[in-house]
Amino acid sequence: MDAGRIFIRFPGPTPIQGSPVKRTIFKRCGCKDPNTRKPLGGNCPRLRRKGSNSWRSDHGTWYYAVDLPPGPDGKRNHRRRGGFATSDAAEREVDRIENLLAIPDPGDTAGMQAVVALIVAAIGERTPLPDPGEIAGRYQRKTDLDPTLTVGGWLDQWLAGRRTISRSTRDGYEINIRLHLKPYIGDIPLHLLTVGHLEDLFDQIDAQNETIRRVRATGTAAEKAEFKGRRLMGDANKQRVRATLRAALNAAIRRGKIMMNPAQFVEIPSGKRPKALLWTAERVVHWLETGEVPSKVMVWTPDLAGHFLDHAEDSPLYLLFRLIAQRGPRRGEACALHWPDLAIDTAPYTVTIRWQITRYGMSTPKSDAGDRVISLDADLAREFRLHRRRQQARRLAAGPRWTDTGLVFTDEFGAALNPDHVRRDFAALVENAGLPPIRVHDLRHLAATLALAAGADLKTVQALLGHSSIAITADTYTHVLPELAEAIAENVARLIPRAPQPRSA
Repeated sequence: MDAGRIFIRFPGPTPIQGSPVKRTIFKRCGCKDPNTRKPLGGNCPRLRRKGSNSWRSDHGTWYYAVDLPPGPDGKRNHRRRGGFATSDAAEREVDRIENLLAIPDPGDTAGMQAVVALIVAAIGERTPLPDPGEIAGRYQRKTDLDPTLTVGGWLDQWLAGRRTISRSTRDGYEINIRLHLKPYIGDIPLHLLTVGHLEDLFDQIDAQNETIRRVRATGTAAEKAEFKGRRLMGDANKQRVRATLRAALNAAIRRGKIMMNPAQFVEIPSGKRPKALLWTAERVVHWLETGEVPSKVMVWTPDLAGHFLDHAEDSPLYLLFRLIAQRGPRRGEACALHWPDLAIDTAPYTVTIRWQITRYGMSTPKSDAGDRVISLDADLAREFRLHRRRQQARRLAAGPRWTDTGLVFTDEFGAALNPDHVRRDFAALVENAGLPPIRVHDLRHLAATLALAAGADLKTVQALLGHSSIAITADTYTHVLPELAEAIAENVARLIPRAPQPRSA
């Protein structure tokens, strides 16, 4: 054995393949032979005191060398690391290696190989060795032993593994991860993520919002050009960002990677959906005078709806808009109706919602509640029969140019409608009619409002609209109910038969 080198056999678990594990502590320096220019390494005469085998403290640094358990190929796994100021520091790191290698149960070859891989990676990348206590905890939870997994790395893994979600949901997750989560917290080790990190994330989003507001109000031309197209992030979007992170972290808990989900405890504004408001006469007057719309979700009164349908009667999309206004299917669901889904020749008249058209094409409704049967009144069924005859006439006129999609609502050659084009055409009709603005989606709210005014309860309206939860229905329409109270009271009164009563003057 060379002077100053210490060979120690590891106690603890039996090494893979039964080969002994050794440690060597020694000193080296960066000096070179003046003649050959080759590194002297441990043979530099300046490493030891003259006339003694003891090491000088003012020259060179300490190294260790270890023989780790060999890999599956049985080859020697020799590793070396230097740069320690003292031999004790090198010894302590080798002690940590020993503690890491003692974690796997006897005979757990895969576990031992995973621990060895962590040690080799830390030595090769010149990063600190993982904490044995943390790795032992991970080993007991039977999870990935790598403590270097970052939040961004896990978010990528999690999203790649979500194979059963719709494309629109996946796109929403991807946007939240790419634009909001990875830039702010992506580099944080997953197991070290805290509520404080998430509070900082949303504080930075708020600061960005304030900057955008300032630039819009008083910014220079250069600042306005830089921030052109940047949108404010509202409370509802913050909730969606947190929901994405919460789902990903819950998956990490199920896999034993973390023990607690900090996204459950960070406090941000509720971001409740906007309440629906009726376009009352007073609100219409205020809109005409100022152009202000009192809510993002506005609902026409029956009189305004009737005005619109009268104005739109010559439009190719008249029946589609009437169906949404009276019975409340979503725009994409109405565009995806197939003729076999309609029962319009004999009572009871119904429409079965089985499909929807989105920007990604045809798909099933986004929830089980979306797959539903909607009743039609006799007059609406008659309109569909007339629409069928008109479509058959267009089909004959188009000849071979006709695309046989089987859809109820098509373009002039039978192809499916683009829901975005439907939205655009609706907005043009509303403007031409001089009506207070609503979105085509708000025709669903009109259908719900008409049902409530007729005395339907929220559960019935939930089924009509295909909401997955009655809470969604209640949150949207509780502000409409007081304004409909008089109409509901009158309907209830008419349902109670009364004998004629003499009336006093």
